Amino acid sequence: MRIYAAYDDGLRVVDPATGAVETRLSGQRVECLSVARGEADADADGTDGTGDPAPRVLAGTSDAGLFRSVDGGSRFARAAGPTLGPDGSGPEAVTAVATSPHDPAVVWIGTEPSRAYRSADGGETAARVGGLTDLPSADEWSFPPRPDTHHVRWIEPCPADPERWLLGIEAGALVVTADDGETWTDRPPGSRRDTHAMATHPDAPDRVYAAAGDGFAESDDRGDSWRVRDAGLDHGYVWGLAVDPGDPDTALVSAAESATAAHRRGEAYLYRYRRNEGFDRLDERGFPTGEGTYRAVLAAGRAAGEVWALSNRGLFVTRDAGDSFEQVPVDLPDRAARALAVA
Repeated sequence: MRIYAAYDDGLRVVDPATGAVETRLSGQRVECLSVARGEADADADGTDGTGDPAPRVLAGTSDAGLFRSVDGGSRFARAAGPTLGPDGSGPEAVTAVATSPHDPAVVWIGTEPSRAYRSADGGETAARVGGLTDLPSADEWSFPPRPDTHHVRWIEPCPADPERWLLGIEAGALVVTADDGETWTDRPPGSRRDTHAMATHPDAPDRVYAAAGDGFAESDDRGDSWRVRDAGLDHGYVWGLAVDPGDPDTALVSAAESATAAHRRGEAYLYRYRRNEGFDRLDERGFPTGEGTYRAVLAAGRAAGEVWALSNRGLFVTRDAGDSFEQVPVDLPDRAARALAVA
């Protein structure tokens, strides 16, 4: 198993079994990650030690575009550079990336300013997806720290339909395409305006969860309509999100009272959402919360109940869906991470 943690100065590749940490893309602000089982590289070993293809890692950066590794993160090369940017003029800020669960060769890429691209070769090249900034709400999109711009914050594929994708624009809209970007639905009823993360589960393929600056919501119709869920959620600025691999009705989220508390002051919390019960706060479960803790990034593991959580206080894992956490003894930066992935 490897854990991939994105920071503002590079990517950390963690072996939780040994505690080894290696830095890749040193000096790059890594904004987003997508890890999928890939094909072996003809010019390298490209396997995970068992003869199986190593994970393919895609990392989006704020200044240098998209990077791609086909050997589990040992080596990276810039990807899709000539096709990203206005009129294919070169790399730009890549702020979201996702791999299709139906076909690992299909990758969607989001950028700042808000553009979407589709790759059919695992991220090596990409083509612009049209229509996104023609949506009626586009004139209202704005990222408050940089109000003259906005970006694609999250891309979520639908586990039941290879042509359906959901994009969160920070900030201003959640948008949905049901035909691989040919047409778009702008701001479905009940959707949030400041979506930070979305999550799905193959055992509930029509359901989507969304963690947003303006709350938590879920959809039971693949994103066509949404309902806010806030029973027991005392903090409405929701950031991290992961679904229990063994239970599509259970998810963990990180939350704070505001963006300032989450990102600057450092007072964030962890909650467990159970679909028929609402939220309960996971204080005193082994994961640090409250004063001095910035919002956590979360990632589902591989076994039932397994969720990984990373904040400025360290890397933690729960194997019982949040009842208890154990800290992983690894040396990581004592500041908030941008993204987290497990392979």
